[in-house]
Amino acid sequence: MRSILKGAANAKNGQKKPGQLSATSAIQREELAHAQPPSPSELDNIKTHLDLILLTLESLAGIGSEAILRAAVELKLEGMLMDRVSLWRLRQSNPLRKSQGGRKKLDVEEARSLVLAICHLAREHQELIRRAVALLEQLTERDRQPHEASLLGDYLDKFCNTYQERMEDGEETSPDYLSHLALKLLIDLLFYSGSNGHRHLWLALIDRSFPVK
Repeated sequence: MRSILKGAANAKNGQKKPGQLSATSAIQREELAHAQPPSPSELDNIKTHLDLILLTLESLAGIGSEAILRAAVELKLEGMLMDRVSLWRLRQSNPLRKSQGGRKKLDVEEARSLVLAICHLAREHQELIRRAVALLEQLTERDRQPHEASLLGDYLDKFCNTYQERMEDGEETSPDYLSHLALKLLIDLLFYSGSNGHRHLWLALIDRSFPVK
């Protein structure tokens, strides 16, 4: 537990309040357009990572399709994220998901659009994310379990239950692994809620993979 909290203090110290954010969505889109593109083999990891981060936001803040589509409109990304069906198909591209047919291929522009929408929503809920991470730090320092705080307990239950419902290996994946994954993603979300969150997330998409077991 302590190992996944190491970066949380730096993440909080580097945050700006929403009113102080200087980068516009247009600048952020331009930055991502010039960022390192993923290789074809990395796209599967990207699909998985993006869907899991959206699951983190959904489990913590109750964010659903409508909030994501609203963010797309505010960021002028509605050409990529047009409606609930297109968003559902993008999330279904996650290779870990239970499939009901052929999967949609996620292209780089769609991935960039989801990155911007995720970071926009994370900034909107930054105070909630901060509070959850602060609770996690306090409980860890006292050698207490995250479930002892209602905010974290509700988040973990929602994340784990939804993962088990949606993912092919959900029933076989251990609850301890899912709880660890949920807390790791929660701390990552704190980084993504900052003014440079889109950069942090894009680098994470390129550099990381998410082995499920």
